[in-house]
Amino acid sequence: MDKLIITAALVGAEVMRADTPYLPISPEEIAIQAKEVYDAGASIVHIHVRDKDGKPSQDQALYKETMDRIKAKCDVIIQVSTGGAVGMSDQERLQPIALSPEMATLTTGSVNFGREVFLNTPAQLTFFATEMKKFGVRPEFEIFDAGMIANAMHLVKKGYVTGHLHFDLVMGVPGAIPATPDHLLFLVRQLPVGCTWTVAGIGANQLNMSIFGLLLGGHIRVGLEDNIYYRKGELATNQALVQRIVRIAEELGRPVSTSKEARNILKL
Repeated sequence: MDKLIITAALVGAEVMRADTPYLPISPEEIAIQAKEVYDAGASIVHIHVRDKDGKPSQDQALYKETMDRIKAKCDVIIQVSTGGAVGMSDQERLQPIALSPEMATLTTGSVNFGREVFLNTPAQLTFFATEMKKFGVRPEFEIFDAGMIANAMHLVKKGYVTGHLHFDLVMGVPGAIPATPDHLLFLVRQLPVGCTWTVAGIGANQLNMSIFGLLLGGHIRVGLEDNIYYRKGELATNQALVQRIVRIAEELGRPVSTSKEARNILKL
């Protein structure tokens, strides 16, 4: 079993400062929290950026500033979002790819997303995968429902994605696959031999799904993008959410990977 890769999803596009004062907004705030979670045991940070008003943005200049500040503080793997926020154009969503981050998310299908629809057509999938390959970016297939695994494998079959395959199983989004042990087992059984995978539980599902993922030998994503509470009624910080997973992994005898070890596991 590989050492545990912990991803910290620091910001997201849905949570606002009004929801929690611990949400990082500016490039420097995001970089400070990236260093905090790196020191706590995370080897990947998944980042979105925000404009000066705190609204979701995919602005390339903001990503560059944020990435530069993170790199100046620590050696964490930077994974950018190409989801952006619901309703953004392809060109908006792809802006950070030209910066050649080590990793980026690639959502392989459309899905009901709360009261909205997160649209990812077959044409968009091939376009996004082509751009990632062009700039040497490793995709993380972001899976919100079972059919998205088949869509990802279609991209592989057609040669749009090559090399090591890594999946993020996002569970518990209203409108997508529920966060239950049965559903996680079902998804894992659909994955190709030799791949790696992470599970991300949304909201109150985050801790339970993290534990199930650990027991199954997967990797874990936590952070304020997915869940703002440490426990019911108590707001979390990104650092505290990572620290909790590290403690649980240690109790279960699962060593946590460094960023260097994570790069080897993911063949970056």
